[in-house]
Amino acid sequence: MIKWFEASTTSLIAIVLTAIGIYIATILFTRLAGKRSFSKMSSFDFAMTVAIGSVIATTILSKSVSLLQGAVGLAAVYLLQISAAMLRRFSIVQKLIDNQPMLLMDGEEILHENLKKARVTKADLRSKLREANVLELSQVRAVIFECTGDIAVLHTKDDDVEIEDWLLKDVGR
Repeated sequence: MIKWFEASTTSLIAIVLTAIGIYIATILFTRLAGKRSFSKMSSFDFAMTVAIGSVIATTILSKSVSLLQGAVGLAAVYLLQISAAMLRRFSIVQKLIDNQPMLLMDGEEILHENLKKARVTKADLRSKLREANVLELSQVRAVIFECTGDIAVLHTKDDDVEIEDWLLKDVGR
């Protein structure tokens, strides 16, 4: 148990220098790949974020992984993310990588089957409606469970306003 608190000066310096190096590499690769690298857009983006964290932690704390190996691993993960982002332009790849947004409410009608599929409770739904300042269900035009896991509430007090079809394109009903 005493070894938990032991470390040589050399190993501590190595950890600090490796942390600085991998930090700089992460910033560089993120700048090259763009802001999308840490967005919450799809399951692939989430996997990438977890992979980056793992590579960084392993590179900093493991004696068996050099800074160069960690930087190359980091570059590989970023290249995978950039490749996936480019391939997502093709609908078949997008369907494989991304979740599809799902309609939870169509106007005032709650779509109970979709709530079950999305694993969203009525309490969650009510909470999102309150968060969106919905005062009456008649104001709701649509509630969408987005591919990011967010819930979007489209609402208005004006009864004459309809949702444009383009906004609901690719939304599962």
